[in-house]
Order: sequence, then structure tokens, then C-alpha cells
Amino acid sequence: MLKPIKASARGQPTVPLLICLAVLFTLLVLAIQTSFFTGNRKVEYNTDDVRILSSFQANVQQCVADRGFGLTADIVDHCKLILKFPEGTNSTWYNEQFKIFEPLEYKYDVCEALLLWEQYRNMTTVLTREYLDVRPDGWLDYAAKRIAQLGADKCYNRSLCEEHLNLILPSKPPFHPRQFRTCAVVGNSGDLLKTEFGEEIDGHDAVIRDNEAPVNEKYAKHVGLKRDFRLVVRGAARNMVTILNGSADEVLIIKSVTHRDFNAMIKSIPNPVYLFQGIVLRRGAKGTGMKSIELALSMCDIVDIYGFTVDPGYTEWTRYFSTPRKGHNPLQGRAYYQLLECLGVIRIHSPMRSERNQDWSTVPSRDAITRAHTAALRLKRIQAGQKGGLGPFGSCKVWGDSDPEKAGLISGSTDMSDIRKRSNYGKWETLPFDSVRKEAQEHFNQLNRVSLYKMDGNKLDDLVCVRHPPNSEA
Repeated sequence: MLKPIKASARGQPTVPLLICLAVLFTLLVLAIQTSFFTGNRKVEYNTDDVRILSSFQANVQQCVADRGFGLTADIVDHCKLILKFPEGTNSTWYNEQFKIFEPLEYKYDVCEALLLWEQYRNMTTVLTREYLDVRPDGWLDYAAKRIAQLGADKCYNRSLCEEHLNLILPSKPPFHPRQFRTCAVVGNSGDLLKTEFGEEIDGHDAVIRDNEAPVNEKYAKHVGLKRDFRLVVRGAARNMVTILNGSADEVLIIKSVTHRDFNAMIKSIPNPVYLFQGIVLRRGAKGTGMKSIELALSMCDIVDIYGFTVDPGYTEWTRYFSTPRKGHNPLQGRAYYQLLECLGVIRIHSPMRSERNQDWSTVPSRDAITRAHTAALRLKRIQAGQKGGLGPFGSCKVWGDSDPEKAGLISGSTDMSDIRKRSNYGKWETLPFDSVRKEAQEHFNQLNRVSLYKMDGNKLDDLVCVRHPPNSEA
């Protein structure tokens, strides 16, 4: 009896060992099969999205070829492409920091750009009290960053911070996504003097201008006379009363921070004044003009831009109302604006484009953009291992409810001038929601009466989402 056991130990496995090996082999096969079939499902699931995005990339490539005046788009994969300038392009802008001239090609992630800019169509870009109330440490940390004269990095004294911000702080969004059908964003480029877009600009539902750009009869045929919004930086405060020149209804949106000069100016004028929500985006174009596009997209269905100098041959920054000076990076800006046009974000109007029929047929359709956006969002969620729906609320990092007791508060302060106190500076805040454009009402209801705000930076999944009760004014 002992010999078989010894023989087994020497040359053959015992029965328990065989059973263990069989179980391990079965588990291994099951694991491989599960991995194989799960992988197939995931690949099959992704393939359709990749096909949609690849088709969209081809559409963008054709659009760039048709509208880019020599720019070409080389497709890297279903999300990434490279915009290239033609050989012989004169790169005149020298970067002192990196000791290089502007490059002649720029790599972009179309999926990320789609997700970012489509997000703006649902967002609020004006700072409100409800945002500060809902955002974690909104009053302590974030509010302090928006007050230049505070002298501290945190609002340890909330009453003091409210005193600085009350003048420009509405309780809820004064403007809504889809509020206007068409908007014109008018830059300050000297190229505006080469065209007569004035009447066309004035034909938009709303016109957005930048800083100290004059609006008068002298430039009317070039830039128009309509004035609805103006995005302004700190340095423009001291000249703003002269620039406004009696235009009491023009809304001022402060780009960065509020400070003493601004507050003193605001208290003396009848205009509505608000603070841009202050998102810092590191993208392919800079300046107040880009912020104006962000503002416009959060309120308008169609955004037309003028005076952004996006035609070939640009060598220096110019203004239509002042002498030439150094400024924005011309090639980088031209490439990024062209990408935005071919993503359906903006429509570019310029001297060279005015000489040809504005045929938008090669720009992706709204349906194609929506399909590509859904595919890009699905791929992003899969890659990040995220669950949840593909709607706008999937990016909500923070949720909160508006305070009904503060719903009736409007911006202002007790030390305003009589001119401001007697004016209609709060007209957008008190505007009955049922008088807003029908498309804006429908959109807000489709969003379940939720206002979406960005928190910081380029992150897509960092929205602050504020619910409004059904019986409240939006």
C-alpha cells in the first residue's frame, strides 16, 4: 500500500491536486472568455463612436480646406488633428519667453474642443449670488479672488466681501442660454476699416463689443451703431463713462476682477453691470475677444465674429480706432478661430470672406455636431471609467438649490448716485421669465430648471449645478 503512494508522489499528482488544477484551469478559461467577450463588446461599442468621430474629422478637414485660405488639417486619429499653414507663411511673431517664432502647425483635440464649447451652450457665464452660495467655500475662497481691493486671499469677513460685490451681484442669472438667436461679436481689429459690415452687424439680435471700442457715426458703416453688451478689462474703467456716451442700456461685463475704480464708475452710471464668471481657459487664442465668444455662446444660437483679423498676411495687431501696436499671436489665433468655425461654434466674417458668397455648407450640420458630441462624451466616460447618462448633468460636480428668500434680490448698493438709483440698471434681473425668448424658456425647462456654471480651468466635469423650484422665476 505504501509503494503506490510513493510512486504517486514521485511521478503522478494526487487526486486532490488534480482537482485543484482542474478548478484553476476552469477559472482561467472563464476569466479569458469573460475578458474576451467583454473586450469584444467594448470594442464593438467604441467602433461605432470612432466611426462617427472619424466621419466628423473628415468633415472638419474639408471645411478647413474650403474656408481656411491655405490652412490644411492632417488627421491623426478620430479625435486629434494638426492644422498646418502653407509653406512660405511668414511667421513674424517672436516669443521672447521661449526665444522662438510662432510655429506653422498646431495640434488640437477635436473631441475635447467639442465637449468644451458645446458645454458653453448650456452654461451661465455671469457671476451670481446663487453660485457663490452653492459652490463649496464660494464666499470664503472664490469671492476673494474676484475683489482686487480686498487685500486678502480669503473672505474672512463675508459682510465686507458682500459690500464689495453687491453692486454687481445678481441673485440669479440675468441672461439665459438661447436668449438671442443671432449675436455679433465685434473685435477691434483695423481690418474692420477694409469692409462695411456696419449694417450687417446691427441686424443681429445682440451685439457684443470689447473695452474702449468707439461706436459713433465716424465708424458706423464699418462697425455699426447697435450696442448691447461690452466686455471690459480693468484698465478701461477710467474711460468708460466717455466711451458709453449716454448709452444707458449697454450692459457692461467686467472680465476679471472688480476694484475701486470700477465700483466708483459703476455707482455713477445707469447701465447694468455684471462680473464675468472668470473661467481661466488655456487654449489656442487669447484676449478679451475670446471671452466675448464664450459670453455670446452662453446666450446665443448663432455667433458671428467681426474684426478678429483671421485672414492671411497679418503681421501686427492693429485697432480700427488707434495706431498699430504689438498684441496677440496672429498665427495661433487664426488657426484656433478657424477650428472653431469648422466645429460650428462661430461664423467668421473678414475682408477676404466678404468678397465671396458666404456658403456655410461645408461647416458640419447641427445634427452632425450633436452626434459627434455624444460619441466624444461616451468615449471620454468609458476611458475615465465613469458611469451615468450622457446629458448635461453628467458633468455636475456640485449640486445645490437656489434660496427662495434671496430670489428677489438684485444688484446694487446704498451709496449709488441718484442717476443710478433712478435708472433701470436691474432690468435684466427683474425681466419676467415668460417674456424671454420662447426657445430660452423651452431650453431651461428641458434642463429641469437647472443653471449650470463652470468652476475652474479646462475641466469638463466640474460644473456647479443649481436647481430652481418649479414655481420660481428663472
